[in-house]
Amino acid sequence: MKRSLLRAGFIPLLLILALPVSGISQPRDSTLVLDELIHKVLTQNPELQASFQGWEASKTRITQQEALPDPTLGLNLMNLPVNSFSFDQEPMSGKQISLMQSFPFPGKLSLKGDIARSDSEISLHRHRELKNHLVKKTSQSYFDLYYIDQAIATVKNNQEVLKEFVEIAETRYGVGKGVQPDVLRAQVALSKMIDRELRLSQQRETVQAQINTLMNEPAAAPIGKAVVSEPEPERPELMALTQQADSSSPLLSAWKTAVRQRGQQVDLARKDRYPDFAVGVAYTQRNELQNGMPGYDFLSAMFNVKIPLFYHKKQGKKIQETHINQYSAKFRYENIKNSVEQELQQALSNLEKNQRLIDLYRTGIIPQAEESLESSMAGYQNDNVDFLSLLDSELTLFQFRLDYHRFIADYHKEVAEIEALTGSEF
Repeated sequence: MKRSLLRAGFIPLLLILALPVSGISQPRDSTLVLDELIHKVLTQNPELQASFQGWEASKTRITQQEALPDPTLGLNLMNLPVNSFSFDQEPMSGKQISLMQSFPFPGKLSLKGDIARSDSEISLHRHRELKNHLVKKTSQSYFDLYYIDQAIATVKNNQEVLKEFVEIAETRYGVGKGVQPDVLRAQVALSKMIDRELRLSQQRETVQAQINTLMNEPAAAPIGKAVVSEPEPERPELMALTQQADSSSPLLSAWKTAVRQRGQQVDLARKDRYPDFAVGVAYTQRNELQNGMPGYDFLSAMFNVKIPLFYHKKQGKKIQETHINQYSAKFRYENIKNSVEQELQQALSNLEKNQRLIDLYRTGIIPQAEESLESSMAGYQNDNVDFLSLLDSELTLFQFRLDYHRFIADYHKEVAEIEALTGSEF
């Protein structure tokens, strides 16, 4: 009866299991859609919200920097005699009210506003870069989840095959055509597969917690299965991606703005060579004196100028400092730009490698491994192949299927890396 089961049902079972696991349909309510997941992350992630509020706050500093310094209101007692503290004893005694307004040298306030505006732009670019980083992290976690889900499904299917192997080995051993070590090998392989499923389930819980944390959800909240389509062959050019990154990458845009801001700071330092000034008015009220002499009120005007007397120690050194900072920012920008290009080159290389492996496994290695397993199964039935070879063929095919789905996940993870580096969709 066991041999009949083997001939009638076991080989078709292997053929069914040889189909790609991604082709198994999933219930709609248990499917996790990547675009919906990214939308939740971008709307619920607290770090991104904090970054957005930081950018909003930076915009309020622009008008603060462009505004004039606050005027100074003064209330003074003028020339009050200490022997009597009387306002009608001396002709110069009086009560004074003054108003003083400082004015930076023309052009300084507008430069300060430009520097604050550049700072706000940098905050915006950093916010966008954080958004890119979260999209990449979410996508890559999603593709890790895809691989784990496919691995779990493949492991479960393989357990069913190994259970059949155990039954076959036990049956052959019972009728004297097999040996006990074959039964033990099949049982050990099945136990290892159960252990692998447990470890994969733990990995899924870890990835699930990562995704939930990105969405600001409880770490243990259940999530559906990830579904990923096979990639279509495409080979973007490095030069095109580098140009795209230079025009749309928030990271590079932030450093471009930083370089421009350093130039504005140089211009402001040069403006400090010229003096600030202040103007003011004062009104002094005088009482009639004790001797009957009338006390006329005074109106005063004031004009003050700051003299850059220590130019070589202060303003000159400030100009030198800002020039150095400008050169430093330029070199940092070039370094970041080169790093982005190098990372794009590496991502493209990994992308091409995974694409070739996907094609190789789909069209060559997996079909060949399936044929090898069928051949081993037929040989085992005719006592031409030992059980160890049959088990090895089955486990080899199992590993090839896992590798295939890992290559698909790695391919999409590299796409997410390229999108984050260029700041645009692939």
